[in-house]
Amino acid sequence: MDNMWAPWRMDYIMSPKPESCIFCDKPKQQRDRDNLILHRGQTCFVIMNFYPYNNGHLMIVPYRHISDLEQLTLPEQTDMMSLLTASSEIIKKYMRADGLNIGMNLGKVAGAGIDDHLHFHIVPRWHGDTNFMPVSGHTKVISQALYETWDMLEQHFKKLPSRFSSPGP
Repeated sequence: MDNMWAPWRMDYIMSPKPESCIFCDKPKQQRDRDNLILHRGQTCFVIMNFYPYNNGHLMIVPYRHISDLEQLTLPEQTDMMSLLTASSEIIKKYMRADGLNIGMNLGKVAGAGIDDHLHFHIVPRWHGDTNFMPVSGHTKVISQALYETWDMLEQHFKKLPSRFSSPGP
């Protein structure tokens, strides 16, 4: 069997999991590139997944630490959907995605890795991106480095209208 080296996965597996919430901590640090934050909205932000399913895997996250949809305020709902729409447009236009998986896992039993801070996932998809590697090779191929993807996408998030922007928390 051929092996493919994916060292970032072992870092995640072996690392101690933080007691605090990364979705609360990262926006407070003001190191957006290091933390893969692409955009700060009024009540929500856009962040890249550090362990992506595909290149350009983004998450839309409210600043407020909540776990249930019913807890979202109307401004949070509006901001979340606006950023979801804008992110989808950017991914389709500039990453030339043929489709998108968009979803939210609410609760551990539903597959949420971070179950106490809700967030949307946006996963770009391309014709042919599902191949034999994950099935027969137990390997996922990510074709671009995270920070190269951040650099490419962030320039387009900068162009969003001011109604999308805010300094965040």
